[in-house]
Amino acid sequence: MLSNGRKEIKTIDTNEWSNKGNPVLVLLLGCCSALATSSSAINGLGMGVSFSVVMILSNIVISLLRKVIPDNVRIPCYIVVIAGFVTVVQLMLQAYVPSIYKSLGLFIPLIVVNCIILGRAEMFANKNTVLDSALDGIGMGLGYTGALVVMGMIREFIGSGTLFNIPILAGKIDGVAIFNLAPGGFFTFAILVAAVNFITRDKERKVRDFGEEEITILGAKEENEEKKGA
Repeated sequence: MLSNGRKEIKTIDTNEWSNKGNPVLVLLLGCCSALATSSSAINGLGMGVSFSVVMILSNIVISLLRKVIPDNVRIPCYIVVIAGFVTVVQLMLQAYVPSIYKSLGLFIPLIVVNCIILGRAEMFANKNTVLDSALDGIGMGLGYTGALVVMGMIREFIGSGTLFNIPILAGKIDGVAIFNLAPGGFFTFAILVAAVNFITRDKERKVRDFGEEEITILGAKEENEEKKGA
């Protein structure tokens, strides 16, 4: 609000920004695990589902405990909650789908420090109801899973000629082996990010001046009014 009370300047809500867009392809969060585990569609799906389960359950528990957790130790508390669910998911994968557990390897325990989960716990679950936090976890989980599955499908199809380990072009056309390696992940990621930016380029524009331009215009109007009054 300006000193003369004439007009209130709208501030930028960073939480509103963070709620919009795919966490991987738009917000560019969790890229390390996304690139490493999207070598195939199955791996991407396995990592996405594991992430989603941890994300949803962590959001729910943290929202339930948001009035109990002291502010000065909230981050360690978040990590303890997330680590507990990651351990459960890791044991479930090891018991029922050992092939995916072996493929994902170290990246399952690393979900504990995934910036998406910690970020949503701090910015959303800590400030909203259980239902809203659960829906936020579902949305973020679906976005993350979708990005990994799409990346995995592209890399698997071009690199091996298969989709979900089902032969499509395998044996007929040689695959581009580089897409099965780390560089292929970067190529695929860059193409998808560019495509998303191109598609959404006119749908949303983010204000980056934090109101300075509007304040300048209002100041100029006030000066003109004062001159006229004099």
